[in-house]
Amino acid sequence: MANTYSWDCKTVDTYPTQDSFSDVVYNVHWRLTGTDESGEHSATVIGTQTISVETIDAETFVAFEDLTHDDVVGWVETEMGADRVAELQASVDSQIADKIAPKSVTKTIGAVVETPVDETPIEE
Repeated sequence: MANTYSWDCKTVDTYPTQDSFSDVVYNVHWRLTGTDESGEHSATVIGTQTISVETIDAETFVAFEDLTHDDVVGWVETEMGADRVAELQASVDSQIADKIAPKSVTKTIGAVVETPVDETPIEE
């Protein structure tokens, strides 16, 4: 099973001012979604990731209005590290696998199961 993954890292917390910089991103609210090959099953994990701001300088700082989604995804993946990203992807993979072939199903005892009614008119 080869799932594909996409990040949503568009919501961020900023410091209005940090040293001589404005709107400094220090926290990212992220969502990682995986989708199976068929496109029928998907799963999502969410969280936040703190971004280190202690070492920003004029050469590396990106003004908020110039930030791209890819910039922020890169920061999140770098701060998390490859092992954590792989763990999150494995969690998504597990959720998708459980949707495809559930290991457990919740049912209610005594629940009425509706059977379809054939409403075809009977000819006399």
